[in-house]
Amino acid sequence: MGWCTVNNMPERIKDYFHTDWTAMSFHDWLGLGITIVVFFVMIALYVYIFHPSNKEKLEAHRQIPLDDDVLTREDRK
Repeated sequence: MGWCTVNNMPERIKDYFHTDWTAMSFHDWLGLGITIVVFFVMIALYVYIFHPSNKEKLEAHRQIPLDDDVLTREDRK
């Protein structure tokens, strides 16, 4: 292949990222859909978590994994 020149670089990038949409199987489309859904769910979670109005609500649950009293209270029931 040799070294890339400035003239053929866009063509090589276009060939690298080329997708044959008609050759995609059901599983390819399913994977693409799941990836897009997970991407938007992650964005929504980041917006929810880092929104200032939710800080107190989330900070109240901060020590739950380290709190031994929660386990003993549940065992008493």
